[in-house]
Formats: sequence, structure tokens, C-alpha cells
Amino acid sequence: MADIRKPTLIESIALGGASCIFTVNFTHPIELVKTRMQVSGNALGATVGTTYAKEGLGAFWKGIAWAWGREGSYASIKLGAYAPVRDAIGAGNKDSPFYLKFAAGAITGGAGSLVGNPFDVLKTMAQTNSGKSESLGKTLGDFYGKNGFGGFYRGIQANIMRACVLNATKMGVYDIAKGWVTSSTGWERKDIRTTFCSAMVSGLAMTCTVSPFDRIRTALMNQGDKQIYKGFLDCGTQLAKNDGPLSFWRGFLPMWARFAPTATIQLLMIEALYGACGLKSI
Repeated sequence: MADIRKPTLIESIALGGASCIFTVNFTHPIELVKTRMQVSGNALGATVGTTYAKEGLGAFWKGIAWAWGREGSYASIKLGAYAPVRDAIGAGNKDSPFYLKFAAGAITGGAGSLVGNPFDVLKTMAQTNSGKSESLGKTLGDFYGKNGFGGFYRGIQANIMRACVLNATKMGVYDIAKGWVTSSTGWERKDIRTTFCSAMVSGLAMTCTVSPFDRIRTALMNQGDKQIYKGFLDCGTQLAKNDGPLSFWRGFLPMWARFAPTATIQLLMIEALYGACGLKSI
């Protein structure tokens, strides 16, 4: 039997991308509801009911093509590159300092957001569009004509901050939780039960830390053709002033309902793919 080896950076990113693209098909409707709640301020039931009544079931997958592009770029880097980057900065051992594991997650999350921001902007615009869906080519052409190339990097500051916090929490907590689970249960790190339990803990932690950044990012990306906010701080200040501090956690339940299964399915998938390819577990 061949020795289990660590994946290369390219191998890990490719497997991470496959895991994320697979997962988003199931979680995209939850993301759409969360985004619309953040923009409209409506409750969960009202948002789901109105969307279904006015636009039909298919509306919950609006922007899915842009979501595939996002997952294949941003998400593949933030998930797939974590283990190689973690090992490169000396945080690969189970007793490595937690801040190094968080740093590895922040690095890969921030790098991924730079690549995937255009898909994020177009996905957000498509999800909040309650009218007729446009073709990919028309959507892309119209957006570029009105906003130029810079428009694809609208909200980049908030997106980088969000990605750093999200991935640092997601991968750092997941990595540390695997150590806790294995120590308390005797299960191996590659055991599916270890992965599931650790991913669920990670999903809850992500929701708590990322929600304010996600709220600001959604507001910045959904400004339309008229600039409402001057930047990250201005957007955060206006939202706090107009809607109150608790508005930063608006859409918490659908976000948690998305993050928990998303993290779980993604991590189960990438761990399974690592195993199938004879590669070492995260």
C-alpha cells in the first residue's frame, strides 16, 4: 500500500473547487433568501413566501451560474489551499498555535476573494433581482457598460475582510475541533464522524463572526448604478445609524442554515476526495 502523502497546492485547490461547486447546488436557495432578507429587511417567512408566489420555485436558484464561478475561483482557493498553506507556515501539527491555523485560513480566504469578487458581485445582483432573469452574456455586458471594470470589484474591501474572518474561523475552528473530537472520542481525524462534528461547530462559529461583514458586503454590492456608500466604514456607519447595530445579524438564521450544511458538505466532500486520491486528511 502506497504511503499517504500531503496534497500539492494545485491538487488541493482543484479538489476544493470540486467540493464547493457540488455543494452550492444544494445551498444556493438558502443564500438567496439570506441575501434578500438583508436587502429588504423582511422576515424569513415573508421572504420565502413572496419569492415563491411572485417568481416561482426556480427563482431560488437565480444567479446559480455566477455561484458556480464563485465557488470554482474564490471557494476553491479558500478551502483547497488551506492545508498546504497551513503546513507551509508551520501550523500542520495538532498542537500548533491556534493563531497560525487562523492565519492560514485568513490568507487563503483573502486571496480567494480577490479572484472571485466579480462572480460575487454578479451573483448578488442576480439574487436580488425580482424581475425576469437575463442571460449571462446580457447581464455581463449590461453591468460592464454601466459600471466599467471597476464595478466588478465593488465591495472588495468588505469582501476581503469577510473572507479573511470567514475562512480563518471556518478552517481554524474546524482544524482545532478535529483535535478536540479525536481526543475526547478516540475517533481518527479522517473518520466521517470527526469531520461531521467538527464542521457543525465550525458552521456556528462562522455565522457569529461573519454576519456583520456579510451584511456590509451585501449592501455595498447591491448599490446598483448609484453610489450610496463611500466604502466599508461609511456603509457600516450608515447601516448602524439607520437600522441599528442588531441589523448586522439580520438574516442570521438562514445564514446559519447555509453555513452549517455548506461547511459540513464541503469538508466531507474534500476529505472524501483526499482519501480517494490517497492524500492526507486536513
